[in-house]
Amino acid sequence: MYFEQIPAWFSLFFMVYGGTALVALLACIYLWLRRVSIFAPAITPPVAVRRWTAIFFAFVFLGHVWWELFYIFSGEIYSVMCMVFAVLDSLALLTTLPGMLFAMLQDRKRPVWPIVLATIPYVVLTMLHFFYPHGYFIELAIAYICLVYVFFSIYMVFEVRKYGRWLRDNYADLEHKEVWVSHLLVLVILMIIISDGFLSQHIIASTFVQLIELAFIIFLLWRVDTLPLLESAPAEPQPPLELVGLLKQEQVPQQLAIPSNIEQLLEDHCVATKLYLQHDLTLDQLAHTIGTNRLYLSLFFSRSGITYNEYINDLRINHFMDLYRKSVEAKQPILAKQLAIASGYRSYSTFSLAFKQRTGQSLTVWMRNKG
Repeated sequence: MYFEQIPAWFSLFFMVYGGTALVALLACIYLWLRRVSIFAPAITPPVAVRRWTAIFFAFVFLGHVWWELFYIFSGEIYSVMCMVFAVLDSLALLTTLPGMLFAMLQDRKRPVWPIVLATIPYVVLTMLHFFYPHGYFIELAIAYICLVYVFFSIYMVFEVRKYGRWLRDNYADLEHKEVWVSHLLVLVILMIIISDGFLSQHIIASTFVQLIELAFIIFLLWRVDTLPLLESAPAEPQPPLELVGLLKQEQVPQQLAIPSNIEQLLEDHCVATKLYLQHDLTLDQLAHTIGTNRLYLSLFFSRSGITYNEYINDLRINHFMDLYRKSVEAKQPILAKQLAIASGYRSYSTFSLAFKQRTGQSLTVWMRNKG
C-alpha cells in the first residue's frame, strides 16, 4: 500500500489537512442547520448566503477527504480517477464560490450560470489532455482557469463598489453591511489555495497554505454569521441613466420634478422628532414617515450632492456635538462612547469613522481643540 511509503514528516501535513476538512464540515453543518448567529445573536443572516456557504464548505470537506484518501492509498496523479476528480473538484468550488459571493451582495440577484459556462473550455482542455497526454493542454487549462479567476475578480470589484453605493443610498447604519473587505480577502486567499493546488508540490508550502485555508474558513464563517439580512432591492424603478445626467444639470423633467416641500418634511418629521437616532433607519422608512416615496427622496439627496447615509450621519454628528457642548457647560464627566451611543450609533468605532469623515479630524483632535 502507498500508505507504507509515506515519510514520517508527512504526518504533520496530513493532520493539518484533516483538521481543515473537519472544520469545514462542522462549519457546513452549523450554517445549514442553525438559523441564529452565535457571533451576533441580534443579527438574522440571509438564508441564501448561509446555504451557498454551507455548500461551499461541503465541497471543501469532500475534496479534502477524497485527496487525502487518494494520496494514502494510491498517489497515482496520472490516473483517470485523479484527472476526473480534479475537474469535478475545480468545477464544484468555482461554481459555489461565485454563488456565495453574489449572495452577499443583497441589492439584486446575480445569476451564476455565466460562471458555469465559462468553465466549459477548462473541462474541454482537461479532456484533451486525457486523450492526448501532453503538458501543452494542461498548461492551457491552468492558464485559462486563472484567467477566468482574474476576470471574475475584476468583475467583483465593480459589483462590490456598486453595492457600496446602494448601501449608502438606502441605509443609515453600515456596520457589518459592507462586504468589500470580505470579498477582497476571500479572493486573495482562494487565489493562494488555487495556485497551491495547481502548482505547488512542496510539502512545507502546502502545509502553510492549509493553515491559511483554515484561517480563511473561520473568517468566512464569521463574515457570513454577522452579515445582516437587508431589504430586497426596491420594487419602485430607479431613475434611468439619462435622468441621472439631467439631474446633475438641474434639468429634471416636470413629471419627475421633486416636490418642493421635501426639505420641510424632513425638518418636521426627521430632524425635529430626532428620528435619525433610530438604528437601521432605511430610506424607505424615512420616505414613508415623511409622506413621500423613495424615488423622490432619493432624487432629493442626489440633487443635494449627498447620500442618504451622509444625511443621517450629519444629523447624528451634530447631535453628538450638541450633547458634548451641554456636558461641558454642565461640567459633567464626558464619556465619548456613551455620547456616541446616545447619538444613534451602535458602536464607537463606527462613530469614530463617521466623525472623521464628517469633520476631517479625529474625535481626540476635535475635543482637544474645543477644550
